[in-house]
Amino acid sequence: MAGPAADGPGVAATLVPGAPRGHRTYARRWLFLLVVGLLSCSNATLWLSFAPVADTVAERFSLSVGQLNWLSLVYLVVSIPFGMAAIWVLDSVGLRWTTILGAWLNFAGSVLRALPCLAAGPLHPFAFFMGGQSLCALAQTLVIFSPAKLAALWFPEHQRATANMIATMSNPLGILVANVLSPALVKKGEDIPLMLGIYAVPAGLTCLLATVGLWENVPPTPPSAGAASSSSEKFLDGLKLLVRNKAYVILAVCFGGGIGIFSSFSALLEQILCVNGYSNEFSGLCGALFIVFGILGALALGLYVDRTKRFTEVTKIGLCLTSLACVAFALVSQLRGQTVALAAVCALLGFFGFSVAPVAMELAVECSFPVGEGASAGLVFVLGQAEGVLIMVLLTAVTVRRPEPPFSTCRHGEDPLDWTVSMLLMAGLCTFFSCFLVIFFHTPYRRLQAESGASPSPQDACLGAGDDAPHPTPHPPPEAPGTAPSGAAHA
Repeated sequence: MAGPAADGPGVAATLVPGAPRGHRTYARRWLFLLVVGLLSCSNATLWLSFAPVADTVAERFSLSVGQLNWLSLVYLVVSIPFGMAAIWVLDSVGLRWTTILGAWLNFAGSVLRALPCLAAGPLHPFAFFMGGQSLCALAQTLVIFSPAKLAALWFPEHQRATANMIATMSNPLGILVANVLSPALVKKGEDIPLMLGIYAVPAGLTCLLATVGLWENVPPTPPSAGAASSSSEKFLDGLKLLVRNKAYVILAVCFGGGIGIFSSFSALLEQILCVNGYSNEFSGLCGALFIVFGILGALALGLYVDRTKRFTEVTKIGLCLTSLACVAFALVSQLRGQTVALAAVCALLGFFGFSVAPVAMELAVECSFPVGEGASAGLVFVLGQAEGVLIMVLLTAVTVRRPEPPFSTCRHGEDPLDWTVSMLLMAGLCTFFSCFLVIFFHTPYRRLQAESGASPSPQDACLGAGDDAPHPTPHPPPEAPGTAPSGAAHA
């Protein structure tokens, strides 16, 4: 029976139900989750704060549209080379100091961006904007890998997927806020300082909460058996195990491809729709529906997976439904006057595809245990960013310019691009990644097995798809007569 416990003066803890080994949870885990969620949300708003008002910013500071685009692209560029270093920092320095460092970098970047609006003398605004965005991009590499590790170290087995979902979905929530708030704040060039100041406020609040409110990397008593052995492998040894784990490699490549497709979709949506007469406002609505329904789907899947532990089934079904929605978007986006159908397809694309991200990250941890959560989740993200660059280059390379039709709403100063082949290619890639994962990905849930009393060795972690290891069940296997019951907590 669960009851309150304490590890020291003023430290409240609760015994985890069904865990006779004395695993405990601490109320301050929710503060940690709040800080990571706020940091991720703030970082995402800073990332795309300029994009919705690029024309106004370019006119106010005499910048080109290309320079403004680089303020968003720098996040993608920085995340690939510095992502591996961030994985090492997270697994070596610890979750607390990684979060604090990320919060300070995020706050410093938000302040640096605002300096051209505060200084009286002439400055080079692009240098300050790019410097601030670069600091925020470094902060992103530190925070984007944290949700899986936070969930593993601080939350019991029946709350891990939900905690991961909340922290992970804070990032697209920030993207949604930026797309809605920036146009609402900036009506003319004189409003830009107000926008930059407002975005700096949550960055400063998060920095204060992280510095004052986070006391330790891990709780005094772990909430689960998996947390007790978390990050047991050294950084380089963990990377070697990941590369040799066939199941993990399949998941990383296929789900990383999905991340790349969704990054390309978000970046190119306005250009794709304007050719057929859809307004920028409608493109923004489709992007908002994509994110909102993704968050709602993630909430539902997080609660479901916490109860059932069906990580593989949810991931495979979600990606298959995503492929169908992607095919529908490729077809409907090339037609005129299909606003209702397009809005519905974008909502379904977010609901099926975006929502599976936290579950897939948890599955990456399950199939690669005992490798650290930062390495297993972080490598998927870095690979997804690299695949995103390749996919975006490929999609734009196969487009062709056509004489601007009278119904086009594109305002780029050139003839619009024909995206028909690109959209079919995107749908084909999504279908390929989904089918490959469904057919070839099979894995035991190594972390759940460890919590059931059968800890995998580092050599076992190298086994991959098609191994002889038995497929896990959400609950521990039946005990042999006369043996002591396992201490695994179940949902």
